[in-house]
Parts: sequence; C-alpha cells; structure tokens
Amino acid sequence: MGNITVLTPTYNRGKLLQKLYKSLCDQNYKNFAWLIIDDGSTDDTRVYVEQMKKNADFPISYYKKENGGKHTALNYAYQFIKSPLTFIVDSDDYLTKDAISCVEKVYEEYKKEKDLCGFSFLRGKPDGGYLSTSGVPQNGIKESYVECRINRNIGGDMAEVWYTHCLKEYPFPEFKGEKFLGEDIVWVKMSEKYKMRFFNRIIYISDYLEDGLTNNRRKHNIKSPNGCVARAEVFLDSKSNIKTKIKAMLQYQIYGRFAKKSIKDLYDQFKCKSLFVIMYLPASILYWKWKKVDFL
Repeated sequence: MGNITVLTPTYNRGKLLQKLYKSLCDQNYKNFAWLIIDDGSTDDTRVYVEQMKKNADFPISYYKKENGGKHTALNYAYQFIKSPLTFIVDSDDYLTKDAISCVEKVYEEYKKEKDLCGFSFLRGKPDGGYLSTSGVPQNGIKESYVECRINRNIGGDMAEVWYTHCLKEYPFPEFKGEKFLGEDIVWVKMSEKYKMRFFNRIIYISDYLEDGLTNNRRKHNIKSPNGCVARAEVFLDSKSNIKTKIKAMLQYQIYGRFAKKSIKDLYDQFKCKSLFVIMYLPASILYWKWKKVDFL
C-alpha cells in the first residue's frame, strides 16, 4: 500500500473506465491503489473491472452499492481507504503519465504541515489548455479553498488530492431520495479549519460527456433541492466574498421553494435577514422562470 488511493465512483461507465485504466497503467510511479465504487450500475462494469484486475500491475479494488449519487459513493468508499491521500478521479477522465509521481513528491515535501486538508493541481482539456479560468501563481500558493478558489475568482474544475482523514472528518450530507450534491459543500466546510497547497501544473485531463453531471447541473439541482439548500447555507456561513454570498442567497431561496419549504421557514431559519429581503424579488422571479421550464 502506497500513500495514494485513486478513487473512482462510477455509474454505467464500464467501457469508459478503459481510458482511465490505461492512464494508470502508463504511470511512471506505480506505488498506488485504485478503488472503484460502482454506484448501482446496470451495465457490465463489474466484467470490465475483473478484466482489468487480471492484467494490472497495481492493486484494484471494486465494490458495488445501491444507486444513490456520486456523493454517497464517495462516503461509502472512505471505509475501504487506508492510504493517507485520496485522489478522486472521475470515470470519464484520465491522468497524465507523471500524475502519481507528482502527487507523491508534493506529499513528501509538505506532509509535516498539519493544517493542510490536501493538494490542488490543474486540470487540462484533451485538446490542450486549462480547464480552470485563471492561473495559480507559478510557484504555488498556500490558502484555504475559499480564499483561493472563491475569493480569487479561480473558476472551473481543478484536480484535488485530499487527506483521507479530512474526507472522513467531513462526509457529504445525504438526503433521502436525492442523488446530486455539489462537492464544494464539503471543500468549503473544510476551509473553516484547513488550508491547501495549490500548484500550477496539469496532472488531470477532463473530457466532459453530454450526459455527465456537469452538463446537467441545474436539472440535477432541481431534483435534489434539499442538498442545494444545505450547500447554499454553507456558502452563506463561509468567509466567501459578497458576490458569492448573493448567489448563494438566490440559490437558498430558489431551491428552498423547490424543496417545498415556506418563505417564512426559510426566512426564520437564516440569520442574515437583510440579504434575504434584498434577494427575495430576484429569487422569486428566477424560481418561477425555472419552474416553467420542463426540467423535471
């Protein structure tokens, strides 16, 4: 067992796992494990994984659970991870050849810093270029997720490698019947206690699919409103900038209505009454506009 577990939650992506598998086979440093959590697939994912396990020169573990959404698959996975680091890599993405060795090098350099929850690198596009909107300083930076990603306005996805004990300390909240939850609800919570090391280096390539979570975010949000309300509350309670809190208040009220919560309850439950009142009219307009669209 090395220092890194690559964690891949998957749902009906058996064939697509081959691309990630090949990138793991091509790593120039092989002291890692691959953990696959099957979130209730109905395809031949198990068959594909068994074939990969026969030929891999690194350990592969596979567990299947009832379908509940990516965040529940991540929560389920933590019980099986013994390594200090967990690298979450989606089933439709893949890694650069030096990704694991790069993470290992950074871990050895900074593992004595006890205020870290993880390390963040850049994601690239298959045809070149960055996935995030702006650059981390060339020599890196140490800040919390909120300070770097939100208040510096660095949008887009990055490649985060988390300390496993922090993931276990901050599991994703789960709501009955809801299968989608923005992962940053946890990353923002971690910012209350921990910082991260951010690096200007691509180690992860993203290839978003038309049926993926990213391309269907609002549809998934409307079907999982309680999680969206919880996420908005976390952002509103954070040290995020005012622009982010305005957006969070809109989401708090809009998805609160989709969750069948009354305006009075939403108002009473939140302490920032003035921002609630200011955003009431635009939130109402957006709610009725979204409700008319046939997302459901």
